[in-house]
Amino acid sequence: MSTGTSTFIIRWINFLTLLLAVGVLGFGVWMSMHHDSCRKSLTLPVLGLGGVIFLISIIGFLGAWKKNSVLLWIYLVMLFLVLVAILVFTVLAFIITNNGSGHTVNGLKYKEYELRDYSSWFLKQLNSTHNWKKLKSCLVKADDCNNLSKKYKTLKQFKLEKLTPIEAGCCRPPSKCGYPAVNASYYDLSFHPISADKDCKLYKNTKNVRCYSCDSCKAGVAQYMKTEWRVVAIFNLILFAVLSIIYFVGCCARRNASRNRTKV
Repeated sequence: MSTGTSTFIIRWINFLTLLLAVGVLGFGVWMSMHHDSCRKSLTLPVLGLGGVIFLISIIGFLGAWKKNSVLLWIYLVMLFLVLVAILVFTVLAFIITNNGSGHTVNGLKYKEYELRDYSSWFLKQLNSTHNWKKLKSCLVKADDCNNLSKKYKTLKQFKLEKLTPIEAGCCRPPSKCGYPAVNASYYDLSFHPISADKDCKLYKNTKNVRCYSCDSCKAGVAQYMKTEWRVVAIFNLILFAVLSIIYFVGCCARRNASRNRTKV
């Protein structure tokens, strides 16, 4: 690849990623001013990501613009580290999300989930009192459970719908408890539970209690996280392929810049 072509590509790619970094940083600042503590918890990772993208992009842009082999070396080293990090994270994501799946229940269109089916990493994170206290607070604020009765007007409609893992695990008691449903968000707890599972005793019809302390709720969150992580992992594979091509072009630009410097 010629000097002009490689440096031109690297220059414009990094100019575009600079704009992306500014957008990510702006989003992070917006999140930091948001009053919702659940969104605030993501502020530092978002700002960190934006900062890394900005730093790598500015070094790559200046290196290609000035045809500076030193800056391009630094750019390639940083880009290589990013590629390694993406690869490691993607492999770990697939390993961690390899376990766990829902269980079908007769008469229901949706699945129920059990915490023990998931990887030890999920168990450790979700069984942590500190972690779960934060997650539970976010689940209560999301108000998904309280909206079920508005979303599903009749009990028949509720039973025929495919609930999300969080709705199935956190908003209702497990089916094995045997509590009759009065509507989408209220169960008759006067019946003695069929199962001895602790979730049956933990569930309450109260708005801020529901089944938020249940293992079934933790399992629902684990399933949600598993799905999200799989999407991120697949996106990372695509990103890895794109960055690998950029890395190759960057190598050409660095090599050509070194040759030009030697000639001079």
